[in-house]
Amino acid sequence: MTEKLSLIDRAKAVAWHCISPVFPQTRDALLRLGILKHGIRQPFVLGKLAAGRTVEGLASHVAQYGFGNHFVAWVDSDEVLGLRKRDNFHRQYHLRVFKDGEIRGHYEWTPESAPYKHLLDIGMEPRREEFRRFLGDWLIEGDEV
Repeated sequence: MTEKLSLIDRAKAVAWHCISPVFPQTRDALLRLGILKHGIRQPFVLGKLAAGRTVEGLASHVAQYGFGNHFVAWVDSDEVLGLRKRDNFHRQYHLRVFKDGEIRGHYEWTPESAPYKHLLDIGMEPRREEFRRFLGDWLIEGDEV
């Protein structure tokens, strides 16, 4: 079943379709000019990538749940994988893996729906239980980390 969008959301989707090809370059230019700042790992640590597992394998594993590349997303310090799963037009799950094997994830507004809220991290949630279901035994948590 296809999600029914309001007229405003359809207009946002069309606008985003036009903006998204140049968005990464624009974002990066604003970062270089110091207009935007971002050099951190975003919050919500989930754990570590399980021993013997690869980042590529994890990407294949979570693809079955609908995770895919999101080229417009921030690239956090030492990030080696960034994927998203749209829950609907308005909200998405965002998963990141880092060079040291750390895995972080959050639930947030999509940039298509609410670019201002998305950019300023307004309304980010941990949604740890959902991420645990998506990651399964690819994730090591707590004392085992």
